[in-house]
Amino acid sequence: MDFTPSPRAREYQEKLLAFMDEHVYPAEPVYAAQMAESGNPNFHPPVVEELKAEAKKRGLWNLFHPHRDEAWGSPGLSNTDYAPLCEIMGRSPQLAPEATNCNAPDTGNMEVLQLFGTAEQKETWLKPMLAGEVSSAFAMTEPGVASSDATNVRLRMTADGDHYVLNGRKWFASNTLHPHCRVLIVMGKTDAGAPVHRQQSMMVVPLDTPGVTVVRGLPVFGYLDREGHAEIVFEDVRVPKTALLAGEGDGFMISQARLGPGRIHHCMRAIGMAERALDLLITRAQSRVTFGEPVASRANIQDWIAESRIEIEMVRLLTMKTAWLMDTVGNRAARTEIAAIKVAAPQVALKVIDRAIQVHGAGGLTQDFPLAQFYAYARTLRLADGPDEVHKRTIARMELRRLAPATERQG
Repeated sequence: MDFTPSPRAREYQEKLLAFMDEHVYPAEPVYAAQMAESGNPNFHPPVVEELKAEAKKRGLWNLFHPHRDEAWGSPGLSNTDYAPLCEIMGRSPQLAPEATNCNAPDTGNMEVLQLFGTAEQKETWLKPMLAGEVSSAFAMTEPGVASSDATNVRLRMTADGDHYVLNGRKWFASNTLHPHCRVLIVMGKTDAGAPVHRQQSMMVVPLDTPGVTVVRGLPVFGYLDREGHAEIVFEDVRVPKTALLAGEGDGFMISQARLGPGRIHHCMRAIGMAERALDLLITRAQSRVTFGEPVASRANIQDWIAESRIEIEMVRLLTMKTAWLMDTVGNRAARTEIAAIKVAAPQVALKVIDRAIQVHGAGGLTQDFPLAQFYAYARTLRLADGPDEVHKRTIARMELRRLAPATERQG
C-alpha cells in the first residue's frame, strides 16, 4: 500500500490549506453573524457565495469528482488523493465543503447522475450542480419503516402510461431546505412482486413538481441545520418515465454505488473535525489555569491528548487503506473496509470532541465554540448512510464467510 500523495494532490493540499487559513476560518464569525441577523435557520449567508467565488478562482472546485473535466473544474483525483483534502474541509464542516462544491448530498447525487443519468438529465441537472448553481437532496429514508434496509421503502412509483405516479412520505432528506435546492433523487418501489432487490427504482424529481410538499425541517439535537433535513409528502406526484435513473428495478444497485463513496467522504470529514477539536483542546488546556497550574499539566488531560492522537492516526490509516482499495480493486472489494471506517471514524471523532468539550467547561456547550455543533454532526454520522449496527453486521458476515466450512463457501 502506498499512501504517498501525487505531486498534483500535494499541490492541492497546499492550496486548500492556504484557502482555509486565509478565507474559511476568518469567514466563520462572519457566517455566524449573518445567520443570527437573518433570524432564518435556512438562510443562505452571502459569505458562502463569496467563498465559492474565491474557491473557483483558486481552482479548488469539484475536487471530489472522480472524472477529470477542465470545463467544470473537476481534477479527477483518486480516492487516495482526495482523502486528505476532504479531511481538511472537515475542519470547517459548515463552510469548506460547500465553498468547494464538495458537500453532501450533492457529491453523491452528482456521481449518480454521472454514472446513471441520461443525456437530458445531465444537461438539466448535473451541469448546473457542477457549476454550483443548483443544489439537490436525496430522498430514501422513510419515517414508517427501518430504512437501514433499503428494501423496506414503501413510497410507491406506479406506472401510468408515459408517467409514474409517486405516493408516499420521506424524511431526513438533507439539503431540501437549502434555498438553491431544485431537485430530488427519490427511491421508491416500482414492482412489489419482483425479487426483493429488484423492487426499487430511483427517479429525478424536480422539487417544484405538483404534489411534492415539504412538511417541515427536522431538528437534530435541537439544531435546525441550514441545509435542512426535510420531511416530504408525495401525493399523486406525476413524473415522466424519462425521470427514471438507469432502469426500472435498479434502485438498490444505484444506492449501493452511491453510498460507498459517500460513506468514505463522511469519514474523512469526521477525521478533520477530530483534528480541529484536538487543536482546540490543546490550546484551551494550555491557556486555562486551575489550582495554580495550566490544565495541560494534569495527567488525565495529557492522557486524553495522547489517546486522541493515537486514535486519530489509527482511523486515518484505516481510511487511507480503504481509499487505496477503492482505487485499486474497487468499491465492492473494499466493502469490509468501507463498513469498518463508517463505524470507527464517527466514534473516534465523538471521543475527541467530547474530551475537547470537557476541557472547555461550560463554554464547550455553547455556540461560542464549534464543538457542540461538531458533536451533533458527528453523532448523526452513526446513523447517516446506515447505522453502526448494519455496518457491523456486514463486517461480521464477511468474516464468518471467510472461515466458513469449504462446503458452505462452495455453495
